[in-house]
Amino acid sequence: MGSTPQPRRGNTRQRIQDVALELFAEQGYEKTSLREIAERLEVTKAALYYHFKTKEDILVSIFDDLNRPVEELIEWGGQQPRTLETRREILRRYGEALTSAAPLFRFMQENQAAVRDLSIGTTMKDRVVALVDLIREPDAPLADQVRCFTALFAMHAGMFALRDAEGSPEEKQAAVLEVAVELVTRAHDARTGADTPGSKGES
Repeated sequence: MGSTPQPRRGNTRQRIQDVALELFAEQGYEKTSLREIAERLEVTKAALYYHFKTKEDILVSIFDDLNRPVEELIEWGGQQPRTLETRREILRRYGEALTSAAPLFRFMQENQAAVRDLSIGTTMKDRVVALVDLIREPDAPLADQVRCFTALFAMHAGMFALRDAEGSPEEKQAAVLEVAVELVTRAHDARTGADTPGSKGES
């Protein structure tokens, strides 16, 4: 078969989530039925209905559980001074959250059409916008705003773009984070007039 499935967790609700995400990744969200989820779990559809009434209910619950660290990060970031150190820490923590939620983000990447029609698509977009607002200045020049947007999207895309590249998962995560930090640092330094590493120095 394909990729090694994620270890399944303990209680019934969590096992339903894990199995559903496995099936969504294997054959697509639209092609997966509640019956197939119940069959792989070796439970009745009635037992499945006790916890979730629809596929979207399952997906939303997975999204909410795995994205809780992102919500906490947004709340934390909003309480911090708007310094370069804070922005670097936001990126570092976001990288950790993406790693923890890798199965979900892999599903979202591979099922973009379905995700757009679901409530999690709008919620995810709102959370990305909230994170960008924490790492950029509202009145920053357009080029610097693009750098901040690109920093976050590089962290998303890097999880998939480097999938077949040589190197350990930790090395790939470090490389993606390095690029994201460079982009945000450049946007910050352009605003403050500081020199970034590798620049020609003070004029």
